[in-house]
Amino acid sequence: MPFLGQDWRSPGWRWVKTEDGWKRCEPFSPALEDGNNQLNDISHTVIITGDDEKEVYNTEDCEFAAKKRKKDHFRNNTDSQCFYREKWIYVHKESTRERHGYCTLGEAFNRLDFSSAIQDIRRFNYVVKLLQLIAKSQLTSLSGAAQKNYFNILDKIVRKVMEDQYNPRLIKDLLQDLSSTLCILIRGVGKSVLVGNINIWICRLETILLWQQQLKNLQMNQQVNNGLTLSDLPLHMLNNILYRFSDGWDIITLGQVTPTLYMLSEDRQLWKKLCQYHFAEKQFCRHLIPTEKGHIDWKLMYFALQKYYPIKEQYGDTLHFCRHCSILFWKDTGHPCTASDPNTCLMPVSPQHFIDLFKF
Repeated sequence: MPFLGQDWRSPGWRWVKTEDGWKRCEPFSPALEDGNNQLNDISHTVIITGDDEKEVYNTEDCEFAAKKRKKDHFRNNTDSQCFYREKWIYVHKESTRERHGYCTLGEAFNRLDFSSAIQDIRRFNYVVKLLQLIAKSQLTSLSGAAQKNYFNILDKIVRKVMEDQYNPRLIKDLLQDLSSTLCILIRGVGKSVLVGNINIWICRLETILLWQQQLKNLQMNQQVNNGLTLSDLPLHMLNNILYRFSDGWDIITLGQVTPTLYMLSEDRQLWKKLCQYHFAEKQFCRHLIPTEKGHIDWKLMYFALQKYYPIKEQYGDTLHFCRHCSILFWKDTGHPCTASDPNTCLMPVSPQHFIDLFKF
């Protein structure tokens, strides 16, 4: 016999006690023209009697229905992102008696508050690198809601770079990898699993191309300051700054500012330290590049080794994984750890490790 009643998973009907007994009520007008204004103004409902007669009943208890409709309206808003009170997620890969189902990459991406993380300069590079890894290999594994969240965060990143001119090279690399992946997926539609309508993905690809053009035309604002500048610092301090860089392209870019910085950026010892930091001795011994004078060209060595081996990544702040609780979270937000010494259970999670956590 088919089940013709209300879905058993729903919270149930709203009932109001009257002089004639308990009667079921429902919202007066399901259509919303302005969600935020009308939801707060609705204070009356329709009571459905046993004889199918409708009466208007005014009560403060109808705020529950208004709140529920406001929540549904928020979920249906295409420009909004799913927000959660907790800033951590339990990573479980199989069903148990306590938890049914398993955690997916899309669920973790929605729950870990990446939209706010990009506003923190310590987390910006980490989030961009994570988005780049997802664009290369994990884009099709995201759910529809996670994909929408992904492109909303990407839109905020592009806006931040356009306004602050912060690290445009990093976002250019991300958009290049994302556009290449989308071109392959769109051409192979039907052969690959692509969640969503093909027209939506074509529109997203057009948006990415527009972002790339905007970043290409980006002009850095010239800082007008009559105080102390970088060029006024002593040579040993400038050299100290260059030794703090972990990316060779950043050293080259800084060397283009002044002739003095260019001279410091060509220091052989600087590039040797950079090679020793990122690569093992066995790795760069296999790719020695001597100069005409018989010395090793450490600058060319760095970029040659970068093609064969991954470089070490540095981030101001990363996600952390609690091995005792199996919880993924931002370190400063914390999590409800049950271990006697929580600090011994923490493990920093690189962007690639984040992806690997959700591979089954």
